[in-house]
Amino acid sequence: MKLVRKDLEKDNAGQVTLIPEEPEDMWHTYNLLQVGDSLRASTIRKVQTESSTGSVGSNRIRTTLTLCVETIDFDSQACQLRVKGTNIQENEYVKMGAYHTIELEPNRQFTLAKKQWDSVVLERIEQACDPAWSADVAAVVMQEGLAHVCLVTPSMTLTRAKVEVNIPRKRKGNCSQHDRALERFYEQVMQAIQRHINFEVVKCVLVASPGFVREQFCDYMFQQAVKTDNKLLLENRSKFLQVHSSSGHKYALKEALCDPTVTSRLSDTKAAGEVKALDDFYKMLQHEPDRAFYGLKHVEKANEAMAIDTLLISDELFRHQDVATRARYVKLVDSVRENMGTVRIFSSLHVSGEQLGQLTGVAAILRFPVAELSDQEDESSSEED
Repeated sequence: MKLVRKDLEKDNAGQVTLIPEEPEDMWHTYNLLQVGDSLRASTIRKVQTESSTGSVGSNRIRTTLTLCVETIDFDSQACQLRVKGTNIQENEYVKMGAYHTIELEPNRQFTLAKKQWDSVVLERIEQACDPAWSADVAAVVMQEGLAHVCLVTPSMTLTRAKVEVNIPRKRKGNCSQHDRALERFYEQVMQAIQRHINFEVVKCVLVASPGFVREQFCDYMFQQAVKTDNKLLLENRSKFLQVHSSSGHKYALKEALCDPTVTSRLSDTKAAGEVKALDDFYKMLQHEPDRAFYGLKHVEKANEAMAIDTLLISDELFRHQDVATRARYVKLVDSVRENMGTVRIFSSLHVSGEQLGQLTGVAAILRFPVAELSDQEDESSSEED
């Protein structure tokens, strides 16, 4: 993402002009947009024209519109973003108050105006415009006959290819059909890796599987690379890291990212940091439940006691339509930071973010034990009786 201009007032109202440069920038833009914001961008409008003879025709005209945002639709796989709203600025082709849908495109600038730019939104702009935040991890999660080739970016896990090949069982005395099908499967996975992984950006390619599938696949791939003198694979051989996973399904990627060899290799990536934080929370919940809270009410209570060491919160909560609810989450984040706590904002499109979403989307690891909120409620209710 490229920041063109930033005009903010003292009361944090104002506008920002940005140019999305990569598909992931669309995800950042989706998180910046809220209902009620003002969006100015170039778009195509179908306009009816009437000639001097009275015949009516229609032309597609590119024009710049300013909309008051009403609905936001994001396609995570295609990384496409459509924004629908009403026109709020004079335009020769579109009446005031008329509905229009703008499809935001890469490399085409837009201006977003808000009545209030909060700390979470401003932080996301900083992250999006920082070139270090890019898809530096790729993963191949596989089992016999099934493989997922994924890109693990700081904000989401993108499935770039799914390879499925029917592998016949080994028959007594005849394994040729099984071996041929397996070779065909490995060949397709190898092609998908070359097609979808940019080795100039990617620091590490995880190859995860149950059993010996990953070893057999890597042996096959590099034998083929030597045979065909495939410089791309041979030069990047050191980037491939084999780890265990329970299956070839996408959800098994979390196990691969939890592996100690992976976390040491990816210690500087946000994705590994999120997985580790969630793992630490689960361990704390198991061994010291008084130091692991989840749910907004419980976490706010812990924050009042200045007990939060690490706050885990899903970015989905900041897309809440209710302004007061959203402000409550922003206030929690700001307060934890003021109290010298660490805040980790999880992406709802990451495997770890999906898991946090099942725990209400907000959780905290505490510095010291705090009595359970439920216990306090029980005490207060017994006193009333």
